[in-house]
Amino acid sequence: MRSGGRKRRGRATVITTVGVVAAVVVGGGVAAVVWMNRTAEKTFAKAHDTTIAHPLTPAQQMVADADDLRACAVTFRGDGAPAEPMLQRQDERYQGLPIPQLDGRVFAGWYVSADAAAVFAVEGRVNGADPVVCAQQQVELFAAWTTPEANADAGVRIPILMYHQFTADPEGAKGWLRGNHAYIGDFEAHMNHIATTGFYLPTWDELSAFIDGRLSLPPRSVIITDDDADQSWFDLAVPVVDRYKLLSTSFMVTAYRQDPAPSVYVQRRSHTHDMHQPGDDGKGRMVNWTADQIAADLSTSGDVLGVREVVAYPFGHFNDTSKQGVAQAGYELGRTIEPGYVEIGTDKLALPVVRIDYGMGLDALVSRIG
Repeated sequence: MRSGGRKRRGRATVITTVGVVAAVVVGGGVAAVVWMNRTAEKTFAKAHDTTIAHPLTPAQQMVADADDLRACAVTFRGDGAPAEPMLQRQDERYQGLPIPQLDGRVFAGWYVSADAAAVFAVEGRVNGADPVVCAQQQVELFAAWTTPEANADAGVRIPILMYHQFTADPEGAKGWLRGNHAYIGDFEAHMNHIATTGFYLPTWDELSAFIDGRLSLPPRSVIITDDDADQSWFDLAVPVVDRYKLLSTSFMVTAYRQDPAPSVYVQRRSHTHDMHQPGDDGKGRMVNWTADQIAADLSTSGDVLGVREVVAYPFGHFNDTSKQGVAQAGYELGRTIEPGYVEIGTDKLALPVVRIDYGMGLDALVSRIG
C-alpha cells in the first residue's frame, strides 16, 4: 500500500505542475502563449540540435593551411597510392609526383581518371611535364600498374634528343661548329611532331625508375635536351618549346651563365660548373680530374641550380673516375654523347643520345624516334 501511495503522490505532483503552467498560460493571455512557444522552441532546438560539425578532409585542410588561391591538394587513388595528399601549385608543372612500389608489379603512372588508368591512356597520363590544373583547389590522380613480364616484353627504348646551338639561317651557320647548329625551322617541325602525335615526355626521375624496371613508360616517349645554354637556345628555341608546352632540359655550364629558367617548360640541369674546358691531356677536365675534384665542381653546380639529378658530360668525355665523382656529388644520372637509346638496365651514368645536327629535318627525326 505504501508503495502504491508513493506512485499516486508522484502522479499528483506532475498534474499539479502542469495545471500551474496551464493556469499561467490562461492568465497571461496571448502574450504568455507566445512566450511559452518561443521558450519551448529554443529548448527543443537545444535538446535536438541536428547540426553536425564535419571535420575537413586532409585535402581541404591542406588547402586551408596553405592560404594560397593557387594551392592545389592532390589526392592519390588506387593500389599503392600514398595515403596523404600532396600540395602542388596551379599553373606550375607537377613537382615530385611519387613513384610507388608494390612487390611483383610495375608502376604505370598517374592518370586523370580511373578509366584512363585502366587502359594506360597516354593522353590521360600526368607527370612533371604537365601543368597543375584543379577544380576548387583539389584534384585526384589514379594509379595504374602492369607486370614485370609485360613491361619487359614491351621493349620500350627512350630517345634522348641532344641539340646544341640554333640558327635562323636556312643555309646554316658558318665555321667549324656548323654541324652543331640546328635550323630553327627544322626544330619547329620537330617540336610540332612531338606535340601533336601523342608523345609522352618522361621526367628524369621517371627515366631512372624505368631503367630500374620499377616504372613502365609508353613506347612513344622522348626526352628533349639542349647542351651549353647558348644564347641561340634562349632566343630561338625556348619560344618554340614554350609555345608547344614541351618539357625540355637545358644543360648549363654554371661558371659561364646562371640564367633563371626562361620558361616553366625548361628545367635547368648541370653541364658541370667549370669542367667544360680541356685538361692536361687535351681532353675534358671530366677525365683529367680526380673523383674528389669532380664531385666538388658538381656540388657547386648543383648548389647554383638547386638540383642534383643528371649531368651532361662536357665534350661527352667520361670514365670510371668521372662516374665515381658524379655519384659522390649526389647525382644519379650521367648523359653522354654516345649514340643509342635508353632501355631497362641501361647504365645510369652512361646514358646514350640521339644527336641532332644541322640539316636533320622532320623525316630524319621521325626515322629516329617514330
